[in-house]
Amino acid sequence: MSDEQLTVERKALRINLDSSKYGTFAEIGAGQEVARNFFQAGGAAGTVAKTMSAYDMKFSDAIYGEAGRYVSRKRLVQMMGHEYSLLEERLSGLRGKDSNFFAFANTVSALNYHKTNECHGWMGIRFQLEPMGSFHDVILHVRMLDRENRLQQEAVGMLGVNLVYGAFHLNTEPDLFIASLIDGIGEHRIEVDMIEFNGPEFKKFDNRILCLKLTEKGLTQAIMFDQDGHVVQAAENLYKKACLIERGSFRPVTQVNLDMLEKAKIQFCKREDVEEDNVEVFMELTLGNLLHEGDIDHDDFLARIEVINACGYGVLVSNYFEYFKLSSFLRRYIRKPIGMVMGLNNLADIFKENYYEQLEGGILEAFGILFKDNVKIYVYPIEHENFERYRKQVGRGDNVEAKVDKNGLVTIENLMVAQNLRNLYKYIRENGFLETIENCERSNMRLFSRDIFELIQTRSDGWQNSLPVSVAEMIKEKNLWKS
Repeated sequence: MSDEQLTVERKALRINLDSSKYGTFAEIGAGQEVARNFFQAGGAAGTVAKTMSAYDMKFSDAIYGEAGRYVSRKRLVQMMGHEYSLLEERLSGLRGKDSNFFAFANTVSALNYHKTNECHGWMGIRFQLEPMGSFHDVILHVRMLDRENRLQQEAVGMLGVNLVYGAFHLNTEPDLFIASLIDGIGEHRIEVDMIEFNGPEFKKFDNRILCLKLTEKGLTQAIMFDQDGHVVQAAENLYKKACLIERGSFRPVTQVNLDMLEKAKIQFCKREDVEEDNVEVFMELTLGNLLHEGDIDHDDFLARIEVINACGYGVLVSNYFEYFKLSSFLRRYIRKPIGMVMGLNNLADIFKENYYEQLEGGILEAFGILFKDNVKIYVYPIEHENFERYRKQVGRGDNVEAKVDKNGLVTIENLMVAQNLRNLYKYIRENGFLETIENCERSNMRLFSRDIFELIQTRSDGWQNSLPVSVAEMIKEKNLWKS
């Protein structure tokens, strides 16, 4: 039977009937559903060395060491490391020459009785690809979307079987591995928003691309990378922080992108409810910005991540085209203030009512979500000439008018949205949801990103002038985007 035809039960049975696979299951939260699937499939005595579940925090700390947060990557790695070490210590002499050892672990927060908690978990497997070989890890983060605890337990159990099976049978085919994670479950019951492959045989894989594939295959709507380009889980990275985010194509990051973000940060950090040393500042790419003729160019994707990292920032990659969906995603994890940074044309764009036709409440519902709970937009002014060019060539701002101020700029003060939305715009402005970014570098307002990219492609004279030094150096060093 081919891998594509295997049910979750058949996957568990196939592992059980393979005498070379032998290991332990350590599960905290959502029952011991993964181990249960292997026991119910039959033949588990040849596969399972031990199962355990240390629910009590004191017991858990005594076994694995302190972790601070119990549903965390740190706790998962502690569990895998401890259980795998015990396997090697106790069984290497007895069956090490014939067995591929593995230690599966998960730590999960399933739906509580009052249905008030964030339902998510960490899951991973440490395993050998050959007897006596080096260990390899596959780690993932999952959100459970069912609204019943029993269904969440069921989904976690099936996901665990798919992970164990993929680790042993699909480890050379990451695309199939990732797609197989939701076998028997479906993409509407779970969301896998982070995956990481580590080990000698996995050095050929780029975890950044593997995480991008999670969004391409519909397993999640957003992935996150820190300022060093490492894959991180959004909830842990944003935990107890305020955040400031700038959306763009960043092909590449230009002087105007940095000026927008850095000037906005100065104003954001002046808020009484923001602590400057506890702010996460990052950039955001949408999948739509990454598409090239219907597909995603992975080399182009990596180049954009790297130039953002070169500026010292992390990056979120999302499938949230509408800003209200991005706001809703961020507020899933953040209770402190959120600032969104955008140019004047992008502000005008969010007043296009056709974006919200799928909502019963239309633009009013969307704005209620967008500006809920301490969300503010910081808006970068633009020279009128460039404003008109964006309207004509990009289509952003073609739904508004503008009266030019004495400095020749279009700002939130002289932007005129459609007549039927002007009272809404007035309400948003007067209640402090919009703020003009001050002290902007005037020369940056004349920059047009498409012009800059064309200069970079041809390496025309002056192509570096509109770029941060670190970005220009990386483009030269790695020969990025040369036509």
